Amino acid sequence: MYLLSRRDWLRRFSLSTAGLWAGFSGLSQAQDMSVLGRVQDLSDARLRTFDEMVTPYVVRQQLKNEGISLSLPLLADNGHLVPLSLKVDSPMTEESHVTHVYLLSQLNPAPLMAMFVLGPWNGRAELSMRVRLSGTQMVVALARMSDGNFRYASRQVSVTEAACVDNG
Repeated sequence: MYLLSRRDWLRRFSLSTAGLWAGFSGLSQAQDMSVLGRVQDLSDARLRTFDEMVTPYVVRQQLKNEGISLSLPLLADNGHLVPLSLKVDSPMTEESHVTHVYLLSQLNPAPLMAMFVLGPWNGRAELSMRVRLSGTQMVVALARMSDGNFRYASRQVSVTEAACVDNG
């Protein structure tokens, strides 16, 4: 009877686990990688229009500038840690709730800074975080509602020391 050493057993276990994970980690058809903001290099760091930012998400749905309060400082000394908070006015019930929140950047190399999946189990549609911004730009919060329509809010932020330009 051949017994594996602990090192061999751990090596085989990790390889098989990694293989299983890779096989089951495919994206669903609902997630399009072009929407997730994959960028190959920093050459795509350009000032985008509002339509360029939101069109991949909204497509042909209704878009309203209401129902979201987005809070960002007018002047950020450091683009590496810009505080951001948002609240979407929604009852968060099974019939009417927020399904997704997208944070979009006008100037960052990858326009999609963050995507959140929400539902009635959240109770409230409120988020607080710190984001990285590559210079003075507009930030857009886009909320998809359970009926398929979108709401948005946008804020202009002046950044004195830019982030996102060091590949970090």
